[in-house]
Amino acid sequence: MKLFKPTLVAIAMVSVFGCQEAKKEERVVAQAPVLEAEIDKQAYGLGASIGMYMERNLAEHEKLGLALDKELIVKGFVESLEGKSQLPQEEIQALLMSLDQQMKEKQQAQIAKQAEDALAEGQKYLDENAKREGVMTTESGIQYEIITPAEGEKPTATDTVKVHYTGTLINGEKFDSSVDRGQPAIFPLNRVIRGWTEGVQLMSVGAKYKFTIPSDLAYGPMGNPPRIPGNSVLNFEIELLEIQKPEPAPEVGEQAEPAAQ
Repeated sequence: MKLFKPTLVAIAMVSVFGCQEAKKEERVVAQAPVLEAEIDKQAYGLGASIGMYMERNLAEHEKLGLALDKELIVKGFVESLEGKSQLPQEEIQALLMSLDQQMKEKQQAQIAKQAEDALAEGQKYLDENAKREGVMTTESGIQYEIITPAEGEKPTATDTVKVHYTGTLINGEKFDSSVDRGQPAIFPLNRVIRGWTEGVQLMSVGAKYKFTIPSDLAYGPMGNPPRIPGNSVLNFEIELLEIQKPEPAPEVGEQAEPAAQ
């Protein structure tokens, strides 16, 4: 979730020309401008682009209980263009800084509430998932089920692995997928979340598992914004494609063989 800067709020005030709702019926509706010359289109495009930006920001303000009167925004913009602002610049700056601070406080409170809710929902999900047939649980709390079995060598934490995976939240929302990108992921197994480091070591090449990873073995209370909220239990379907062993370090005194001529 993005935090708002006072300067952006101030600049974005012009946006309401691009997203202003229809005026009251008793008002005369102005004719739409004729956009023929490129300079006119550029001027309109500038206003429209800021308008779309501000439309999103105003919606975010409203969600957090800070609904701003669009007509007052328009009035402040127009009067300032004409040099008739009712508020001095110093006061405007202080007001926008206050608005920015209120937004930050409300956003932080919302994030904290979401993380608290996710903790309870995640535990409930883990409790129910553990009862399903075929689900096994490791000592650390990782739950897994075997989709495609395989036998053979398993990776260690120091190996690099090549995998295909899809990650989802417990509500089914997908947040990442190498399958969708059409490109397997390659990474050292000891440089990912703990649930992956431990879980993938259970697999042999060719196997496909579904892992349900508690939040403390994933991204914890902070989550991984904006895709993963704090305290999120994560589901991953992982297919182990290849194990890449680290190159052995040369022994003391050992020389590399000369290249073939």
